Amino acid sequence: MNRLPFAFLLLLIALACTNTPAKKDAAASSDQIWWKEAVIYQIYPRSFKDSDGDGVGDLKGILQELDYIKSLGVDMVWLNPIYASPNDDNGYDISDYRDIMKEFGTMADFDALIKGLHERGIKFVMDVVVNHSSDEHEWFKQSRSSR
Repeated sequence: MNRLPFAFLLLLIALACTNTPAKKDAAASSDQIWWKEAVIYQIYPRSFKDSDGDGVGDLKGILQELDYIKSLGVDMVWLNPIYASPNDDNGYDISDYRDIMKEFGTMADFDALIKGLHERGIKFVMDVVVNHSSDEHEWFKQSRSSR
C-alpha cells in the first residue's frame, strides 16, 4: 500500500514536468490549415474569358475578372494548364513547362496574373501534368537521339 501513493506522486510530478506545447498564434494555426476550409476556384483558361476576340480565353481575360473572383469569396485559384503545347490534347500535351502557350498570352501576362491574385490575398496553384508531356517535348527528343 505504501507504493501506491508514491507511484501516484511520481506520476503527478512527471505530468507537471512534461513540456506542453505553447498555444500557437491563432493566425499561424489558421494559416497551417487554410486548405481544409478554403474556397478553391478552378479556371479552365480556354473557356474562361477571351480578352482579344480570337475565340480563346486567355490570361488577360482572367486578369480582367480578378475583382469578380475575389467577390465570390475565393481563397485560391487553381489554373488548368497554360504551358506551351502543340495542342493535340487541348493543352494537356505539354511541350515546354517553362513557357506559355501563345493563345493564352505571355510570361509577362502570367506574372501580372500572379501579382494580381496575391494583391487580392488569393493563393494560386497551377495544374502540373508531368505525365502528359508531348512527344514534341525536349525529353522525348533527347530520348530518341541515341537511336
